[in-house]
Amino acid sequence: MLFAHVGLLTITVVASVLVARQVLLERLEERIDHELAQEVSELRLLANGTDPETGRPFGADVRRVFEVFLERNIPTRNEAVVTYVDGRVFRRSPRLRAPPYRLDRDPELTRRWGRLEDTDRGEISTPGGRVRFLAVPVRIDESRSATFVVGVFRDQEEGELNEAIAALAAVGLALLVAGSILAWRLAGGVLGPVRAVTSTARSISATSLEGRIPERGGDEIAQLAATFNEMLDRLERAFADQRNFLDDAGHELRTPLTIVRGHLETLEDDPAARQRTVAIVLDEVKRMGRMVDDLVLLAQSNEPDFLRVGSVDVAALTHDLYEKARALGERDWRIDGFGRGIIVVDGQRLTQAVMQLAQNAVEHTAVGDEIGLGSAVSVGGAQFWVRDTGAGVAAADRERIFERLERGRNASRGGAGLGLAIVTAIARAHGGRAVLDGDGAPGARFSITVPTDQPEREGLPT
Repeated sequence: MLFAHVGLLTITVVASVLVARQVLLERLEERIDHELAQEVSELRLLANGTDPETGRPFGADVRRVFEVFLERNIPTRNEAVVTYVDGRVFRRSPRLRAPPYRLDRDPELTRRWGRLEDTDRGEISTPGGRVRFLAVPVRIDESRSATFVVGVFRDQEEGELNEAIAALAAVGLALLVAGSILAWRLAGGVLGPVRAVTSTARSISATSLEGRIPERGGDEIAQLAATFNEMLDRLERAFADQRNFLDDAGHELRTPLTIVRGHLETLEDDPAARQRTVAIVLDEVKRMGRMVDDLVLLAQSNEPDFLRVGSVDVAALTHDLYEKARALGERDWRIDGFGRGIIVVDGQRLTQAVMQLAQNAVEHTAVGDEIGLGSAVSVGGAQFWVRDTGAGVAAADRERIFERLERGRNASRGGAGLGLAIVTAIARAHGGRAVLDGDGAPGARFSITVPTDQPEREGLPT
């Protein structure tokens, strides 16, 4: 990019200088032709006038016309005027400026212009350089021939023009250097974040995803850095979920696998003992299957397609939850209230979370104990809860029980400590939260609060 920019800038500067030179040369030719024509026009105007000394017309005295013209006329720099009478040089322009070459002393030019019959114009080469000229015959006295020649030394004029072109080229060179330095600085500013992206990408491994690219400004490079950092955040979460899944699986499956192996290693030939062993092994395998399902669900909770949202009637969902919960155990099931309204949620995931809370309530109560569930809708949010009359949750466990593999002091021994973690994951996926209400008194009330509408997510099916 830098070389392309500098190359394009170089071509632009060179082309600008060449075009400017060509334009100036064309203007120079126009100016020279105009000056030559103007000198001849002034001579003709003078010839038709009067002699300033006598006040009378010049008449046939062509010599006097030339004298008066050369006395009054001051040629421009690099300009020369020569007059001829009867084939000989009569007078030339004053010697105010020494010309590069004396045209009046050139015998070949004298023969060419001395007795000129028709107007002659063009360009000739002399030892003093090229001369652009205009020669016209002067007809005042038919018996006498006279010629008026005005010439401009073109090389001298072009020399002055070349000085201006050199100055323009110097300015162009300065602009080229300045533009190249600026392009180099800009390229460094652009490529710096790109190099940071490359360096950060090379430093990433499965165990080190902490590196981030500094985000400066609001240009495209900053947006690239932000996008790359967001990708690293997603990768870090994915690797963390993977590690958590492996750690959780290894931690929780180790015990049932040990139990299964121990019973199989000591398997007896007695049919009754063998039957008891098989029952224990099947129960542990069933428990392992449930653990794996729960761990997979937790690992998937951060995926964009974890939820399949749609419009759900809160009252109808609450009634369905009540009917499903009654099958979990012989308890005194109550409906505390029905929320009214339509919300946008994943009805199946929300049912899964509430059923998990209901299952926990059954595990912490006895037959005939009261368990209540209900729902409520307020501005911007909907709440679902399950309450029980069990032993409650100790104050020290109120926050800990929502984490993976954590169980309260009053929890059953068979649980894996994943139920409330699943409830929390489902609530967070909806943009809500799961909490334990109350102050730790006997009994517990768990609630899930979710927004009534879900924000649009890229790649989220509805």
